[in-house]
Amino acid sequence: MHRSMRTWRQVLSSAAGSVDYGALTAIRARTSRGHASALRMGAEQRLHALAHVHDAYASALGSGPEAFFPEPGPAAPTLREVRKGVIDAQWPSLYTPFLDEVAAKAMANVANRTAYARLFLGPTRNPRPAVIAVHGYMQGGHWLVEEMRWPITGLMRRGLDVALPVLPAHGPRAGNRRGAPNFPSADPRLTNEGFRQAVTDIVSLARWLRERGAPHVGIMGVSLGGYTSALVATVSLAIDFVMPMIPLASVADFARAQGRLGAGLSANAQHEALERANWIASPLARPLRISPSRALVVAAEHDRITPVSHAERIARHFACELMTIPGGHLLQLGRANAFRSLLGMLERHRII
Repeated sequence: MHRSMRTWRQVLSSAAGSVDYGALTAIRARTSRGHASALRMGAEQRLHALAHVHDAYASALGSGPEAFFPEPGPAAPTLREVRKGVIDAQWPSLYTPFLDEVAAKAMANVANRTAYARLFLGPTRNPRPAVIAVHGYMQGGHWLVEEMRWPITGLMRRGLDVALPVLPAHGPRAGNRRGAPNFPSADPRLTNEGFRQAVTDIVSLARWLRERGAPHVGIMGVSLGGYTSALVATVSLAIDFVMPMIPLASVADFARAQGRLGAGLSANAQHEALERANWIASPLARPLRISPSRALVVAAEHDRITPVSHAERIARHFACELMTIPGGHLLQLGRANAFRSLLGMLERHRII
């Protein structure tokens, strides 16, 4: 690459990282109310509460993934054609709360009991592999934005169907709530329950795609969706390949980086306790259930929201390839290269 082009790429990549700071400010403002109540607790009180959360899920930690993430049946969606080849699907979420103590809160939002996805499908007479593409925090269900974010036309041209699910508490699943989605939550129990529901809904969608005829189904996701895609690949056999992009790897790591755990030894203790509280729903808690050769993790070199360290943790845990692209969290300048690498991986495995 010519030196001047390389210099401009570095400048743009660094500038993309600066954009992330503005987004972080907005995220802090939108989520400050929920976290303020947690911060009012003293350090010892918070450690005690986090230990209780870990203990509440302990019965499922020592068993296989199905203890907390039972394999659901296929979705039974109602389908509505938006335009030729594009279908909106909705179906009753098959999620049930794990903890009785938060069941009422977890089920309080009636709108969240329905799962949604936008589907881009080829003809059923010639079944095609499918990829489920999972959005990031505060982005789900805004179809125009999502259709611009994902290279849907290019993926379909290469023989893939594409499904865009909506994470819990996002988009049409938010109900009457205004502002930031309440998943993930300041309450680690509701965060864990949210991931249990996300996995249930996505796996039931994957099983429906298989029932429809897809010979292979994979998953990719960005940011919170990257975490979710990695988690699904560790708990379900319904997935054949995975690509977490700019992924969140640890809620505790993110909280510490944002100063939500205080400072010094107290912060270290709270970080460890929060990691343990969310461990039941961590993509790092269980081995990858597919070959590492079918996994690709993508980081952005100037990401200031989920820095490269998050992607490194997942790639190291999966023992799979880590690809670093220019840009930041919001402006990933090398996205096209990442998708080309994904398609190359699928070609090597004769999925497409």
